[in-house]
Amino acid sequence: MNLAFKHRLSILSLVVAFLVSVVSAAHAQNPPEAPQPQATAQKTPASQTVATSDPVQVSLASALALARKNSTVYQAALTDSGSAHEDRTQARDALLPQASYNNQVLYTQGNNLGGVRYIANNAVHEYLSQGNVHEAIDLAAVANYRKVSAAAAVARAKAEIASRGLVVTVVQSYFAALAAQDKLDVAKRASDEGDRFLQLTQQLEKGGEAAHSDAIKAELQSQDRRRQLQEAQLALLNARLDLAVLIFPTFQDNFVLTDDLRASVPLPTLEEVQQQAARDNPVLRAAFESVNLSNHEVASARAEYLPSLGLDYFYGIDSSKFAVNGVDPTTGQRFSNLGSAASASLNFPVWNWGSTRSRIHQAQLHQNQARLELSYSQRKLVAEIRSLYAEAETSLNELSGLARSAELAAESQRLTTLRYKAGESTVLEVVDAQTALVQASNNYHDGAVRYRVALANLQTLTGVLTTP
Repeated sequence: MNLAFKHRLSILSLVVAFLVSVVSAAHAQNPPEAPQPQATAQKTPASQTVATSDPVQVSLASALALARKNSTVYQAALTDSGSAHEDRTQARDALLPQASYNNQVLYTQGNNLGGVRYIANNAVHEYLSQGNVHEAIDLAAVANYRKVSAAAAVARAKAEIASRGLVVTVVQSYFAALAAQDKLDVAKRASDEGDRFLQLTQQLEKGGEAAHSDAIKAELQSQDRRRQLQEAQLALLNARLDLAVLIFPTFQDNFVLTDDLRASVPLPTLEEVQQQAARDNPVLRAAFESVNLSNHEVASARAEYLPSLGLDYFYGIDSSKFAVNGVDPTTGQRFSNLGSAASASLNFPVWNWGSTRSRIHQAQLHQNQARLELSYSQRKLVAEIRSLYAEAETSLNELSGLARSAELAAESQRLTTLRYKAGESTVLEVVDAQTALVQASNNYHDGAVRYRVALANLQTLTGVLTTP
């Protein structure tokens, strides 16, 4: 028994070993296919998809148009202006005749003699179905319409103020992003120049032509330039994000600014600015309309002392039966229930415990304040014209000097580096020349932004956008 069992077990082991070898050989000849990766387009993040699409071309004009559509502050001003316009429409309509169609049924307890117990009613059953044309002639309503019209004009002027303030914000953000891009280019060139100068000092040190301290100073300068490059990249990112939030309805960072910060933009003369400001300044116009509003407010309050006239015309039925025609119960003769009536009422205000006098006094207080604000707006406009024009003129005059300084700094940096190679200058002079170049370039870009913002501020006074 034991021998037979051992014999069978050995045969079974040989069979299993044979099958394992066959399967291993089959896998070696035909290896299983590796799982294929899914299409990369299905797993591409949305941000990468946006980045591969064509960038949006954004000019200053298109940025202003987008900002007007998406700015909540400007849209709120437009909403207030539209609401004031509807108030004016409603006040105008209140002065016009009103038409209505009235239907009424009165059921009254009778007195058992064919009459009614309530003398105010005409019959036990009374049906009214008639049209009514009503007109009220009230000087207070006329003054209120004029007051609301002036309020609508004030709202329009405030919407214009918000629009011009938005222009300044967009111009500042737009050209700040352009300046940040230019500063990043300057930082890249400075970083590359710092790396090249580090290599130069290391080579001169190996040849015994420069001290080890020069190489240390060059390495420190190179590290500093790399940090400045990172800061410039961060500043550009923040500037673009600020502009994107201002002009786009959804998050959008794939855009290109098409205007040139270095483009020459002429400055209008002071006389032109003064004439345009006197004609189109929205702050001054809002102050004038506020005075006009206060005048009509006083007139509206005083009109409450005057009588008001009401006119009504009725046409329809006022009968004991709801019918166009009726029948005389005694003669049996038919007659028409349709008829017309007219009424007029003249109301005289007599006593209201001095509330009208109080409203007049309140309106006069507003009137005095509006006149003071108008006088202040006129004085402030004159001062702002001189101040903002001097700002624009000064920044324009300085811009040419800043551009020349940047050119001279670039040439000085080049010549100083050549002198260092020839052993005629020190490493400190090279570092100072590199720093001066970066500073001069950044000063020029800041001056260009300052001039564009100054022109935009003039636009808030004149209403003429002088920037391209």
